[in-house]
Amino acid sequence: MSGRWIEHWEPEDETFWREKGERIAKRNLLFSVLSEHIGFSIWTLWSVMVLFMGPEYGIDPAGKFFLIAVATLVGAVIRVPYTFAVARFGGRNWTIFSALLLLLPTGAAYAVMEPGTSYTTFLLVAALTGVGGGNFASSMTNINAFFPLHKKGWALGLNAGGGNIGVPVVQLVGLLVIGTAGAAQPRVVLGIYIPLIVVAAVCAALYMDNLAPVKNDTGAVKEAVKDAHTWIMAFLYIGTFGSFIGYSFAFGLVLQTEFGRTPLQAASLTFIGPLLGSLIRPLGGSLADRHGGARITLWTFLAMAAATGVVVYASVTESLAVFLVGFIALFILSGLGNGSTFKMIPAIFQAKAHAAGLEGEEAEAYGRRLSGAAIGLIGAVGAVGGLAINLAFRQSFQTAGTGTAAFVAFLLFYGACLTVTWAVYLRRPVEVPAKRQLSYSEV
Repeated sequence: MSGRWIEHWEPEDETFWREKGERIAKRNLLFSVLSEHIGFSIWTLWSVMVLFMGPEYGIDPAGKFFLIAVATLVGAVIRVPYTFAVARFGGRNWTIFSALLLLLPTGAAYAVMEPGTSYTTFLLVAALTGVGGGNFASSMTNINAFFPLHKKGWALGLNAGGGNIGVPVVQLVGLLVIGTAGAAQPRVVLGIYIPLIVVAAVCAALYMDNLAPVKNDTGAVKEAVKDAHTWIMAFLYIGTFGSFIGYSFAFGLVLQTEFGRTPLQAASLTFIGPLLGSLIRPLGGSLADRHGGARITLWTFLAMAAATGVVVYASVTESLAVFLVGFIALFILSGLGNGSTFKMIPAIFQAKAHAAGLEGEEAEAYGRRLSGAAIGLIGAVGAVGGLAINLAFRQSFQTAGTGTAAFVAFLLFYGACLTVTWAVYLRRPVEVPAKRQLSYSEV
């Protein structure tokens, strides 16, 4: 239990927050974003590496989609233990360790990234990059504990959005390397990230704090697992974050496979969607703070279904321009939905507390307890959506040579997400005994 520990933390106390808490919370948020940003870059590293893998590597498009699917899967599964690591070791301490751990997949990729390496070796190294996906869960759990409820949408949106930007940044680095050193120099990308990983770990050590009051609550975890809202929100998060990370991994490869783009042409377009989706995520959280997360999420899924329809049309007509408009719209909307769905999580459990007759500090404590336990599970299940997207693309290209069938499946899924959001959180109010009508649309 070494390092800096804060023994007393009461973010809902306005005096404490104004005089001390806000300054500390924002400092930890800043360096949490830095570490999570690098983590996302390493997790999505193979969305860039596959652009360097020309015919000399002997790997077909289906094999490349499977490489990035493996990275997605490991990143999703590892989020569960990362969620509990913050309370066990401290947010600062775990951020240092998890940042340094990124040196393992980056160094391994540097060692093997050349023609002649076996496909099995590439699979194992791609799997290692999944540790970068775990950084999101620990970072979000940590920042959730630092901020009061009325600031969580903004803070979690900024934390996640800053982390998500790691995706387009690594793709921009790949574009720069392909455009200058050429498509035969993937190790240059890896050489850039190794010192950045060290910088993130050092900054966490110097400027972050551990919160002693944050404890792993096994009872809360069990309660969250049994609560239907945990799994409903996980389903919705598959539609928002799962879409964002799945499309981020697949975008460049889809452009190469379906539209015949060269590595440089694909790299010059790949970063645009993830960048815009990352930048808009804090806006999704902020809009949810003001108008209710359920309302923003509902309209987001409706727009995502419409954008997917545009992409299906472009895929059938082989129109690259229309495809780019629809696909980039999907990135923007998934980023917006990422912010609104994550805002819903603490608010839902706060609403449940009021529905059970709890008030004041008791209700706030219940909401923090359950939402903290649920966030890691929801984040892990949501990330599995990225795996599903890449497997769907793999199957679609393998059987039909285009991504049309995959996009039709995504369209149907967004329709299901839209229906669930309306039916559960907007259709009717929740009865509160002897109190008032509390609608989940307030989340």
